[in-house]
Amino acid sequence: MLFDFSINAPIENWRIVNDGVMGGLSQSSFTLSPKGHGQFSGIVSLENNGGFASVRYRFERINVGNFEKVVIKLKGDGKAYQFRVKDDTNHRYSYIGPFKTSGEWETIEIPLKTMYPAFRGRKLDIPDFSEPTIEEIAFLIGNKKNEDFKLLIDKIDLR
Repeated sequence: MLFDFSINAPIENWRIVNDGVMGGLSQSSFTLSPKGHGQFSGIVSLENNGGFASVRYRFERINVGNFEKVVIKLKGDGKAYQFRVKDDTNHRYSYIGPFKTSGEWETIEIPLKTMYPAFRGRKLDIPDFSEPTIEEIAFLIGNKKNEDFKLLIDKIDLR
């Protein structure tokens, strides 16, 4: 289990990183919903060369060699998102697994080996994820349009 949300879940290590790091104006927050789900919500703005919002969670390096996929129970808003992992937080790039939400509670499965490396929206010419460890996960929305969003997360697991 990477993270299991509940009313008392410790979310203080989840960090917002929006396009403001590049001058953008998108705004987002990460809180616990009244029912104890992680709630990532806000507004993505294309103004000032913006266009993304993200929330990241760093943890002690864990071995993922015996796992094939990330399984996430969530409820989105019908919009497309990215789930990201980093095998090393010193790397500037992440491995990305895109997914679209249905607006209902659902279970998303992302095979680790299909997650592709990217940096600042550009796919890199290095192999897809095949690392033995991870130490950061993230959710990102950046659909090249102005939009509000809301993503509820119940559990993030490895299988």
